[in-house]
Amino acid sequence: MGVPKLWTETIEAHRAAVRDAALDTAAALAAEQGVASVTMSQIAEQTGIGRATLYKYFPDVEAILVAWHQRQIARHLAQLGEIAAQRSTARDRLRAVLQAYALIVHEMPQGTELAALLHKGEHIAAAQRELREFIGGLIADAAKAGDLRDDIAPGELASYCLHALTAAGSLPSADAVRRLVTLTMAGLRPPPG
Repeated sequence: MGVPKLWTETIEAHRAAVRDAALDTAAALAAEQGVASVTMSQIAEQTGIGRATLYKYFPDVEAILVAWHQRQIARHLAQLGEIAAQRSTARDRLRAVLQAYALIVHEMPQGTELAALLHKGEHIAAAQRELREFIGGLIADAAKAGDLRDDIAPGELASYCLHALTAAGSLPSADAVRRLVTLTMAGLRPPPG
């Protein structure tokens, strides 16, 4: 995972490449050998930069891993937005987003040292708020179309969906995840009568 030489088009592009390479290297090392075993020296060496250069970007290993996680979250949120944009009805947008989110949860490592480190802090709270608002908006749109219940606030229903779909992390298969999404969607149906 070397870093491109300074011949990249701009200094900013080079800095971004160095940063991305450091993030990817740190995450790979943490997954391979555990967070506590990763050192700044290892990251610098495997990234192909000097330790002093790495310290210009990040103060410690934890900061690198948090930055990597923030980048992953931003990518996932963008992916969910793209998925929603590809569907024509509000209900289809919501179902597709919930399924994609549940599959992301299903594929994330659970109960690891890395997961424990990364799933705390303000960046997680901000991402959860953004996701809840996004899903709440999809629910509101579907409720306006008459496809979902409108007797409960969209934000509350978004929280319900997100909490229900955390179970995807412990399910054995993608088929089980899809069944969980179907069950979650059933809870959003308008009440009878």
